[in-house]
Amino acid sequence: MTEKPFLREAVATDAAALKAIMAPVIAGSTASFSSEERDEPAWAAMVEDRLARGRAFYVAELAGEVVGYATYDQFRPGNNGYRFTMEHSVYLKDTAQGYGLGRTLMLTVEQHAREAGHHSMIAAVDADNAGSIAFHKALGYEEAGRIPQAGFKFDRWLDVLFLQKFL
Repeated sequence: MTEKPFLREAVATDAAALKAIMAPVIAGSTASFSSEERDEPAWAAMVEDRLARGRAFYVAELAGEVVGYATYDQFRPGNNGYRFTMEHSVYLKDTAQGYGLGRTLMLTVEQHAREAGHHSMIAAVDADNAGSIAFHKALGYEEAGRIPQAGFKFDRWLDVLFLQKFL
């Protein structure tokens, strides 16, 4: 990577890039348990909604191309008992992995949540995803629980592992 990447707040017009980042994740991995892609209007609406409600939504850009994103929202939305506990998402294009962008995005999202007065951040990870688990543990996340066979994708049951970091 010769050009230095930078982070910026996402905008609705990033929708196509966000969809492109997630398409291979949804089609070929269990990093997301979903098998349904969001369309561009749904991505644009998500960006606008999160920002309007004071949540973070950042993108990593390299040479004018959005190569990753991170965001968070309330864990178990709609239940105000969880209003200080957030759950994040962080994804990178395959070509952008290994350069510290995921770490930078995560730390930026955590700082935003901390400054907004939130207490903890949750990661919900496929229990077989050793790379994601190691990534989170390197950033100070600790295992908080596991739900066996909570998800179903690619004709198999998936355990979800919850990791938590106090902000």
